[in-house]
Formats: sequence, structure tokens, C-alpha cells
Amino acid sequence: MPPDPSCSTPLGIIGGGAWGRALAVHAQRAGQDVRVWTRSAQTDLAPCGLVLVALPVAHARAVVLRLGLAGHRLLFACKGIAPDGRFPAEGFARAGVLSGPNFAHEIAAGLPAASVVATPNEALRAEAVARLATRDFRLYPSDDLIGAMAGGAAKNVIAIAAGACIGAGLGENARAALVTRGVAEIGRFAVASGGRAETVAGLSGMGDLILTCTGAASRNYSFGLALGRGMPVADALAAASGVVEGAPTAAALVRRARAVGVEMPICEAVAAVVGGTATLRDAMDRLLARPVRAE
Repeated sequence: MPPDPSCSTPLGIIGGGAWGRALAVHAQRAGQDVRVWTRSAQTDLAPCGLVLVALPVAHARAVVLRLGLAGHRLLFACKGIAPDGRFPAEGFARAGVLSGPNFAHEIAAGLPAASVVATPNEALRAEAVARLATRDFRLYPSDDLIGAMAGGAAKNVIAIAAGACIGAGLGENARAALVTRGVAEIGRFAVASGGRAETVAGLSGMGDLILTCTGAASRNYSFGLALGRGMPVADALAAASGVVEGAPTAAALVRRARAVGVEMPICEAVAAVVGGTATLRDAMDRLLARPVRAE
């Protein structure tokens, strides 16, 4: 089969943070001609065949529109819900997500990892895998964009709860139970939103959730850990090493879940704590007081 001509164009990356830099290092290692756009180095991305968006989710959609790239082939490498209530790739003609259990510093170091390229656009899936997959960075194509985006957004919120659980001294048993029930929440939400349950059981759901709820490098988990130890929300956010995506996502996620008729008690508890309408102790008591139902 002849090579795909789209793969001969430069690969664009929007974002010069840790994740954007890691993706640039990896893409160069994979043999790509990489062009990186940052606020301080505004490279022309128009000639790029595929553009990876590695910005905080609050800014990702706005920057893509401002750069006039809405019609480009886009792969969003950010997770959460934008201020307008949308997932990152919603509303773009040719868009997908790169989502999985990936810490930026390990990708940059070339350590083994795996992720999902999710988009209903078959050509975009094929191009992304051809450009970015290597022996040490395995990429699995999926057409379930909604399921992958739901898992990527919700896992950050569940990770805050997992960190709070450990920070408050509730123990490993409690964290394991909370993460497991979190998977159930994400699954209900993904399916009600138009995704598939098996996507949530894969890398972009369960895999990402495990890493984010246990890894010391997880900003969302570390933020929750600080809350569990009694630090006020504002102070915990200020002390974070980067953007805590789960904090602003929590309330937006709960609104989307209610719109599709899904109850997400763990995410609701996190939203209440982050939003200042409940203390951590009150939120924990409400969760523990919920009636037991068949699993």
C-alpha cells in the first residue's frame, strides 16, 4: 500500500506545557516534522496536516477557533469540559482525542505506554496512528469519541475524591471502593451520552482512572490529597504544580450528567466541596449514608 500523503505534511502541536513538550519529543522520536505553537512562539500551523491540541481544556477550543484551525484535522490531547459546557472535540468537523493513562514525563522519557485515538473519522484515526504509534507508545484506534471524552473528563473528578479519601485517612480499602464505584458512574454517564460501556472499561476509562487515582504525579489526586488533609480549596489549587482539570470540570460534569438523567454521587460530592457548598466531612457523610443497592 502506498504511504498516506497526509503523513508527509508537518505535524502541529498547540501548547508548550509539559504535555505539549512531551508530545513534541515523542513525535520527533517517531520521525515527524514537528511545529509547536505557544503563546511566546506563534508558529504558522496552516501547512500542518494534523494538529494536536495540548492546552488546558478551558482554553483549547477558543485557541483553535482563534487560529482559524476549526476545519483542520484535530486531535485533542486534553481532558475535561470547556467553559461552554462541551467536551474538547465537540462541534469540530474532523476531530478526535488522544486519551489514556499517560504521564507527560514518562512519555517524554520514552517509557512504555498505551493510549486510545478516538474519532468516528476513519482517515483521522489511521493518520494519527501512523504518525504517532511506536513500539513503546502503543495506540489503539476507536470510533467511540463520546465514550473516550467522557472517561477522560470524569476520571479527573474521581481522582480528586480518591486523593481526599487517602488524605483524610480513610484507607486503601475505601479508595478502592470509591474508584470502583467511580467506574460505574463514568459508565452510566458515557452510555447515556451516546458512548459505549466497553470504552470505559479500556485505556481511556479504567486505565486512565487507575493511573490518575494512584500516581504520585497526578495533579488531581494531589489536590484531593491536600483537601483530605484539611487544606482549603483555594490554597490547594494555589499549591498545585499545574492545572487541576478536575476542579472546574466537576460542576460542568454534574450539569451534563443531570441533563442526560444520570446520577453521579461521587462527582456531585467533589463539585460541592470545590464549589464551597459542602465541607469535605459533609460530602463524605452523604456518600456513606446513601442506601445500598444491588451492584
